[in-house]
Amino acid sequence: MNNNFLHTKIYAKIKAAKNILLISHIKPDGDTLGSACAMMEVLDSMGKKFIPFCATEIPMNFIYLPYIEKFISDKNKLDFPDFDLILVYDCGDLSRTKLSDEINSRGKNQYVINVDHHPKVDDFANLEIKSDSASTTELVYDFFKANKIPINKNIATSILTGISVDTNNFLYQSTTDRTVNISSELLAHGASLPKIMEKTMRNKKLSSLKLWGLAMSRLKINPKYNLAFTILTYDEIKNAAEEDLDGIANYLGNLEDVAGVITLMEKENGVVKGSIRSSHPTQDMSVLARQFGGGGHTKASGFEIQGQIKLKGEKWEIV
Repeated sequence: MNNNFLHTKIYAKIKAAKNILLISHIKPDGDTLGSACAMMEVLDSMGKKFIPFCATEIPMNFIYLPYIEKFISDKNKLDFPDFDLILVYDCGDLSRTKLSDEINSRGKNQYVINVDHHPKVDDFANLEIKSDSASTTELVYDFFKANKIPINKNIATSILTGISVDTNNFLYQSTTDRTVNISSELLAHGASLPKIMEKTMRNKKLSSLKLWGLAMSRLKINPKYNLAFTILTYDEIKNAAEEDLDGIANYLGNLEDVAGVITLMEKENGVVKGSIRSSHPTQDMSVLARQFGGGGHTKASGFEIQGQIKLKGEKWEIV
């Protein structure tokens, strides 16, 4: 079905809705937050009642986004049955909403819309818009264009944040001429790319950079698979911000002459998170991630497995 038709259908649902819930995925990035914030600008201008929800804390580097202060993280404060329209952004995996039970058991009068650019994991929405766009905010941009809604500075800033973060400031191969053209238009509408980069990239503390240095000092290459890897234990990262950890994986993904780089980070409760990045032109890292029950994009994927990272002799192992 034509996405323009779907975007106009979404707008009709919004116009008819009385109470709207916007959902961003856990450990939010600029794409899921930028998508929700751009839509909140529209909802606010329409006088709609809405609440944005994210089950984990919003990173401080995104506090410049409009309406970001409205997010709540405690689902006990949500009167879920009261929402007649639920908008989910940048989240094909329902578990990452932390509202799986509520959404799966929703009432007949509750309509769920999922807008996302990741490969589908769960089929939970009444209506979904999917594509291989560089970011979900590109699809949000299409919503504005399809419905002839003017783009102001707040909307432009929110959408460009998603594009910038998900393309690593236009370095990833997912960046297309369409991505650049959309971004150029957003700049014309008042978005500031230097400000976005300052807030999302050039904000590293000394402790963060030391952690990056530790990850780089442990970097090794498995010659059999031409994969580089590094590890960080729970004690080393327990006080680190999520954006710092994502930044490590993204930076190491620039390593040349390897198929990809795997950053293994030990989380609490016996879980190891693997972040896979690649700058290789032909490698699809999502295939490897799916082998471990994860998924993602061709150049940026991830997974989680049970285990703990231990040093045995001179080797690190997951046990």
